[in-house]
Amino acid sequence: MSDKTAPRCQLRLEWIHGYRGHQCRNNLFYTAGKELVYFVAGVGVVYNTRDHTQKFYLGHNDDIISLALHPDKVLVATGQVGAEPYVCVWDTYAMQTVSILRDGHTHGVACLAFDSDGQRLVSVGLDAKNQLCVWDWRRGRVLATATGHSDRIFDVVWDPVQSSRLVSCGVKHIKFWTLCGNALTPKRGVFGKTGDLQTILCVAAAKDELTYAGALNGDVYVWRGVTLVRTVQAAHGAGIFSMHAGDEGFATGGRDGCVRLWDAGFKPITRIDLREAEHGYKGLSVRSVCWRGDRVLAGTQDSEIFEVMVRDRDKPLLLMQGHSEGELWALALHPKQPVAVTGSDDRSVRLWSLPDHTLLARCNMEEAVRSVAFNHDGSQLALGMKDGSFTVLRVRDMTEVVHIKDRKEVIHELKFSPDGGLLAVGSNDGLVDVYAVAQRYKKVGECGRSQSFITHLDWSVDGRFLQTNDGAGEQLVYRMPAGKLVPREEAMGTHWVTWTGVLGAEVSGICPKYSSLTPVNSVDANYSSAVLVTGDDHGLVKLFRFPCLKRGAKFKKYIGHSAHVTNVRWSSDLQWVLSTGGADHALFQWRFLPEGVMDGVLEPLLQEGYADSNSGESDSDVSDVPELDSDIEQEAQTSYERQVYKEDLPQLRKKLIGSLKRQKAPEEGLRLQFVHGYRGFDCRNNLFYSQTGEVVYHVAAVAIVYNRLQHSQKFYLGHDDDILSLTVHPLKDYVASAQVGRDPAIHVWDISTLKCLSLLKGHHSRGVCALEFTADGKSLISVGIDEFHSITIWDWRKGERLAKARGHKDKIFVVKSNPLRTDKLVTVGIKHIKFWQHSGGGLTFRRGIFGNLGKQETMMSACYGRSEDLAFSGAANGDIYIWKDTALIKTLKAHDGPVFAMCSLDKGFVSGGKDGVVALWDDMFERCLKTYAVKRAALSPSSKGLLLEDNPSIRALTLGHGRVLLGTRNGEVLEIDKSGPMTLLVQGHMEGEVWGLAAHPLLPVCATVSDDRSLRLWELSTNHRMVAVRKLKKGGRCCAFSPDGKALAVGLNDGSFLVVNADTLEDMLTFHHRRQLIADIRFSPGAGKYLAVASHDSFVDIYNVLTSKRVGICKGAGGYLTHLDWDARGKLLQVNTGAKQQLFFEAPRGRQQNISASELDKLDWASWTSVLGPACEGIWAGLGLVNSASLSGDRQLLATGDDFGFVKLFNFPSRGRFAKFKRYMGHSTNVTNVRWTNDDAALLTVGGADTALMIWSREPMGHKESRTLDSEESDDDTEEDGGYDSDVAREKTVDYVTKICSASIRSMTGTRPPQQHREPPPEDRPPVSRATPLPDKLLRNNVTKKKKVVEELLLDHVFGFRGFDCRNNLHYLNDGNDIVFHTAGAAVVQNLSAGTQSFYLEHTDDILCLSVNQHPKFPHVVATGQIALAPCIHVWDAVTKQTLSILRCPHPKGVGYVHFSATGKLLLSVGVEPQHTITVWRWQEGTRVTSQGGHSERIFVVEFRPDSDTQFVSVGIKHIKFWTLVGGSLLYKKGVVGAVEDGRMQTMLSVAFGANNLTFTGAINGDVFVWREHFLVRVVAKAHSGPVFSMYTTLRDGLIVTGGKERPTKEGGAVKLWDQEMKRCRAFQLETGQPVENVRSVCRGKGKILVGTKDGEIIEVGEKNAASNTMINGHTQGGIWGLAAHPFKDVFISASDDGTVRIWDLADKKLLNKVSLGHPAKSASYSPNGEMVCIGMENGEFLILLVNSLTVWGKRRDRSAAIQDLRFSPDNRFLAVGSIEGAVDFYDLSLGPSLNRIGYCKDIPGFVLQIDFSADSKHLQVSTSTYTRQVHEVPSGKIVTEQSVCEKITWATWTSVLGDEVLGVWPRNAEKADVNCACVSHAGLNLVTGDDFGLVKLFDFPCPEKFAKHKRYFGHSAHVTNIRFSCDDKFVISAGGSDCSLFVWRCQ
Repeated sequence: MSDKTAPRCQLRLEWIHGYRGHQCRNNLFYTAGKELVYFVAGVGVVYNTRDHTQKFYLGHNDDIISLALHPDKVLVATGQVGAEPYVCVWDTYAMQTVSILRDGHTHGVACLAFDSDGQRLVSVGLDAKNQLCVWDWRRGRVLATATGHSDRIFDVVWDPVQSSRLVSCGVKHIKFWTLCGNALTPKRGVFGKTGDLQTILCVAAAKDELTYAGALNGDVYVWRGVTLVRTVQAAHGAGIFSMHAGDEGFATGGRDGCVRLWDAGFKPITRIDLREAEHGYKGLSVRSVCWRGDRVLAGTQDSEIFEVMVRDRDKPLLLMQGHSEGELWALALHPKQPVAVTGSDDRSVRLWSLPDHTLLARCNMEEAVRSVAFNHDGSQLALGMKDGSFTVLRVRDMTEVVHIKDRKEVIHELKFSPDGGLLAVGSNDGLVDVYAVAQRYKKVGECGRSQSFITHLDWSVDGRFLQTNDGAGEQLVYRMPAGKLVPREEAMGTHWVTWTGVLGAEVSGICPKYSSLTPVNSVDANYSSAVLVTGDDHGLVKLFRFPCLKRGAKFKKYIGHSAHVTNVRWSSDLQWVLSTGGADHALFQWRFLPEGVMDGVLEPLLQEGYADSNSGESDSDVSDVPELDSDIEQEAQTSYERQVYKEDLPQLRKKLIGSLKRQKAPEEGLRLQFVHGYRGFDCRNNLFYSQTGEVVYHVAAVAIVYNRLQHSQKFYLGHDDDILSLTVHPLKDYVASAQVGRDPAIHVWDISTLKCLSLLKGHHSRGVCALEFTADGKSLISVGIDEFHSITIWDWRKGERLAKARGHKDKIFVVKSNPLRTDKLVTVGIKHIKFWQHSGGGLTFRRGIFGNLGKQETMMSACYGRSEDLAFSGAANGDIYIWKDTALIKTLKAHDGPVFAMCSLDKGFVSGGKDGVVALWDDMFERCLKTYAVKRAALSPSSKGLLLEDNPSIRALTLGHGRVLLGTRNGEVLEIDKSGPMTLLVQGHMEGEVWGLAAHPLLPVCATVSDDRSLRLWELSTNHRMVAVRKLKKGGRCCAFSPDGKALAVGLNDGSFLVVNADTLEDMLTFHHRRQLIADIRFSPGAGKYLAVASHDSFVDIYNVLTSKRVGICKGAGGYLTHLDWDARGKLLQVNTGAKQQLFFEAPRGRQQNISASELDKLDWASWTSVLGPACEGIWAGLGLVNSASLSGDRQLLATGDDFGFVKLFNFPSRGRFAKFKRYMGHSTNVTNVRWTNDDAALLTVGGADTALMIWSREPMGHKESRTLDSEESDDDTEEDGGYDSDVAREKTVDYVTKICSASIRSMTGTRPPQQHREPPPEDRPPVSRATPLPDKLLRNNVTKKKKVVEELLLDHVFGFRGFDCRNNLHYLNDGNDIVFHTAGAAVVQNLSAGTQSFYLEHTDDILCLSVNQHPKFPHVVATGQIALAPCIHVWDAVTKQTLSILRCPHPKGVGYVHFSATGKLLLSVGVEPQHTITVWRWQEGTRVTSQGGHSERIFVVEFRPDSDTQFVSVGIKHIKFWTLVGGSLLYKKGVVGAVEDGRMQTMLSVAFGANNLTFTGAINGDVFVWREHFLVRVVAKAHSGPVFSMYTTLRDGLIVTGGKERPTKEGGAVKLWDQEMKRCRAFQLETGQPVENVRSVCRGKGKILVGTKDGEIIEVGEKNAASNTMINGHTQGGIWGLAAHPFKDVFISASDDGTVRIWDLADKKLLNKVSLGHPAKSASYSPNGEMVCIGMENGEFLILLVNSLTVWGKRRDRSAAIQDLRFSPDNRFLAVGSIEGAVDFYDLSLGPSLNRIGYCKDIPGFVLQIDFSADSKHLQVSTSTYTRQVHEVPSGKIVTEQSVCEKITWATWTSVLGDEVLGVWPRNAEKADVNCACVSHAGLNLVTGDDFGLVKLFDFPCPEKFAKHKRYFGHSAHVTNIRFSCDDKFVISAGGSDCSLFVWRCQ
């Protein structure tokens, strides 16, 4: 019997011996029902100890390695390994999947934990970054992810009280995480001095931020917050693997085999040592503990589970055991009793009882056991060892009978002969030794013919033969006992006692069809039931029929084992199958259910969808597989791949076009008016009634809404390729449609407005073939045509994916959602039906069980019945299958041929089939109530067309309004009245490409001819219908009317052509002169005397129509012909060839003519369809072919059709390359032909394979806004920009570098201090020194005061505002009392009346943008975005400074702008990276709604409309886009400038909004553009004289403020206040005294306008009195380098690259004075008496100013390079000036302002960084750019080299970053960035430094040890250039480089 079907019997998993203790931990718990839950291999096990029963969860497809128990103790989560691992959350009672979490990890899921209320789950991956994911597990959604650690993480746990705090631990670390928004922020635990930094193995969290962690050395570490507060020493003797936080306290388990219990305060309660217990042993190690009430569970490394009663703790119970680590291969079954034996690499042999599921005996051997065998009566047991020996035991007492070692390699197989007389032993040496049992196992034979290791042995029934399998795939038979090889023929009829070999004809079916290697490790045959069981490398146990002769036999498969199933065996009574797992070392016991037990109905197994077997490959129980219907076959093989996808076009085009000058686009346009066609040939269920009774369907890339009463159409044109599926919402007001594409889009749109409501992308590839809304209308289900036919469920309004799963390996045709249970659905397709359950983020399925009631058929349609468990499917054989739950209960014949469509009514069903019949049924398909056959005779007179044939195949059915609506495969849409008459509504061509198209010369009629072998005539007037059709013997590619319209010529694909009567379509004449297809055919103009016929044979034949003779042949074309045109006189032919030649022939003879370009222009053509030549140069886009062209009768417009589905309009002639055009979407891929109608009023187009004929009406140049759909204007215009502005130009090219990447700000050379080699210091001085004590290092000022150490710095005030490259970053808060702005990395809130500031300092780098939430529900909520490689947006409360949400962004480099939506719930951000990605966030949840590239050039501003959460505008370099958020996607329209005179697209810098959809944008040239929707309606010329950088819309009264760049004049001002329509304005002066005022930010409060300038000033202007009041001053762009504090007042001075020197008051926090020097200043210093200040300039000059008046006292320039530092000597006599030239000059001030140089220091390597005088003014220390510090004498400049002299100097000041005293300030990572500046406090106890990471650090002074301890303060951006203590150490002032800011820190 060569039956290839699967066997009818089944296996059911009954028991698993084993528990996974190795490499896992914390994986054993009590459930709420006091059962145990754990896992082994790929199975979750729930073990009831009272009834001794097990239940299994089989939702995983690989090893489970982690488990977490939900707080309700019913649900658990399990995580697995694998390339695409997932987490399952399942119910331990019902054993049902609740949620599947996919796509979070790779490699595997190492740990899991639920939070305290069970809403969230955290998982940790096994990947290199040990990724952390936090899930909203019910919805299957990732809330946040983060890189966990560089090394393995072992445990993770949630804080029981604070829901946003987690703790993770692992190799040498512990981390404390905070979840905020979508960001997980870690803080590393500080081990400090309390404990050793070591690996933490487990962790438990308690209240008050207490964390208990089990360490590798057996201690428990106790943390509060992030610091280690105490340790519990030696809690265990070795590593603590597991810690369980229970209700009463904690339990810990360790490698020392102990379990300890602790109370809630972690005081010890009791200790249980399992090694001392009855079943304990040396080396027992606890991997998992769980304490509940009076019971404790412990799981061990060696797969045991113990239970301890706390009262009875010295008697632990052993509940479960299995083999421990090492592979498990050996398995044998007792010949008489239900007993199994296993032997493993763990060196144990175990006997198991099958009925009782218990271990009977265990015996430990010396060696690893690889094979076992019982003798014939079960009295002896032979064991094959890994070392090549074998042992025989007496079973009764497990004592050794004999131990023999004849071989070196492992013994993989041994078997006793049937009579027990011989033992055959097969080894990896490739030999089988035969021993005589009775002769004390004397060796009596040897079989040695195998080339490879022995894998399987079987004895014959009479014991005379032995067959062997070896590793080389050879099957040999030997005669026993001698071991002589028997030829195959001789052994043919042998009966074998057992069949366990994987080779041989009997089992050839176990191999897959086309693979030579067998993955099967073991088989065993059950002769009586004719079943073979196999175990393979994929972890599957399978049942085949036996013998199993044909390759690729069908089977049942069972999952559970993880990787390799090493052995399978039947029990002696054939009741059970046992299987062993290699790596999982578990023993699975399966119950065998023979066929009779089940009476032919497969009993539905638990979770049959995962496990059972009716495997993908092996399906029905009925063997003969039916023929596939040809239609279905063809459709299943359709490929929807595209060579080029439309989304690639813009990029490709940009490369080609560059910046050419291009011809303008035409003024006129087209509007789609009517489409003939319906896609029925490969789609189904795609035709519906809307609420209002319109008909919705699709063809090509157009979704059509057809009005039956008016016979008119509306179109949804949002798709850009073939639509493949369409469905309507249950309320019938919305439609979902989906298309072909690389990332195919699903659009949900409104039938009445045709607006897109949601666009769903990102989870399918190739295309989407089926769609279905759930009954509540909230979710949408889609099925893809990728190789797995993925199923996705969407929350379509939000655009979020709810769940995803692989559907089936073959095509799925239909998905239907259960109307009564929205979480259930059914899919049908090629040979399958699956019933799905939506659970969390995944879907689980159960296959339909056919039993013996029906064949495994291909299903074409499905629907649900009256009750939720009834389903009906229509099969390819015409039967209807009725399902209850998942089982087939009945089938009945309904149609001849496939049932393509069915739908359910209130009281029954309607079905339609390939037979063209519609049948109405009662509610259980018991009676057919009525049938309607679709026939021509039944058509009513009001039909809009003709049926091509009777009984067309029906592909779609729907009911409503008392009628049945149906769509046919032939492209017809009909409506059947219940009483019988049928009306044809619309129709199109059938499957096949449409090429031929001709317009009638006199009437509104056209003809089309197609590869579907039909010629059709269409009426084009308002009737829009097919008026005649004729079938042809072959398909045709062209047709043409004669000039009088009476004849119609048609060219066919076989090289023949015919001329027919244009009314009746009857033949007039036919010719067949060519072999290849006819490409074009044309009557000559005028009388139509000649007919020219062009073929792919590359000839044009010219016929005389009247005489019907061929009169000429045009030769000479170098390729097939494509287009023909006659000139107006009928004397000349123009021909195009496929080789892109344009040729001319004289008619009628056919001689070739050469015509020059100039002559050509003078010719008058009767028609123009040529796509070549100079007049058409501009129509070629450089990509894809232009298939056809047609010139309008007025010679103005050239229409073209191309391979991308675009219809384009060009001005004619179209000269020069890449002319501009208008383009229209509608066709999908190839537009094969275009023709203008006879009156030029409409354009006709046909779309090749999409079968559609489209009619476009010509729209004259009219009002822009009335156009519902103007085409996309051709491309991005690269026209010159209207104006240039230096500020904008610089900003356009700004490159935001993150701190991490920023280079050192000075170019230093040499070795950094920590790396310098240093002499060891002299021996420590004796305690009492005879020498005079060393003087102080530093002159301690104010010695009278008590010296105090500075403990902390607190940011007190910031002078600065980032105006130079940001905009709109300044806002009023709480009613105008406070303002918020940013500078450097700090966001500042300043109280206007008090002048005090508070700060938000959580950013790690420069803040680039800031926005305030305007919605009253979110008062003072601020969002700020920063620079970084992976930047964050922080949303925070301006009052409390609390972070509300952190959003990790997809914008590499930085966030350029942020803005809140009208409701305040959404946040918009745009990046500064090259794609300028725009992202929309739900900031409270931290979820990203969508992200999309915004523009190729810089986007400056994105703002929501003030009344909207879905519409926003982006402006930037030559760009304005109007965006709509639809569901989870963004759609945009470009601003259309066209209609306004001299409107040109400008660089736009700012945006504001008005009522009635008005938008105002400020341009670079000072104009403001006013837009309605996306059309420009007017321009406010010169709103400012320079760029309009900022605009602000006041929400309460709609007034608009603009700020720009302007020279102050009488009328003008850089700030203007406008009315709501920007018609009138009022200007304000800022009175800054600048020659040009440059406003970057404006904001309007109560009667005040807040203005931020480019120069870092913040000014408040009163609206009434126009008075301006400066709030903040700062330096403008350029680094601040010079900084000095006044010697005794709270005043300091700063000098900057902006060329100004400013004096600031520390007490009042204000600018006292400033002076402009005209050159960048680099350094500053006060004289000791505070009367003078000296400034060093970049050009080498220095000035001495008098402090009071800031007038120049003296100046001098002796150097040509920058002055880096200068100092007055403490005695006020000398001035030392250090420069880049590597010199310090000394000037004597007592000689007056002439400033003569009296000496200088030479031999300074590199340039000078800092200089300091000694207290006695006699020495000077210089630090240089080569990291060296030198001491020089003053004023001679001589270098001091003696160490002893230098050590005795007391310094007046210390600002050097070099020297042993400050070695500790250099960080470990100093390779990357330098310490730039330092300053020691006046008290001499502290040192502050500033570095290139933007950190201010506080050290103790001196700090000579490397890497000294310090405190660090954030705020500055990349570089801190200078730092000083104020005169009395009250403040520290730090200066930022690029951030232009001065920070004042208060010392604590």
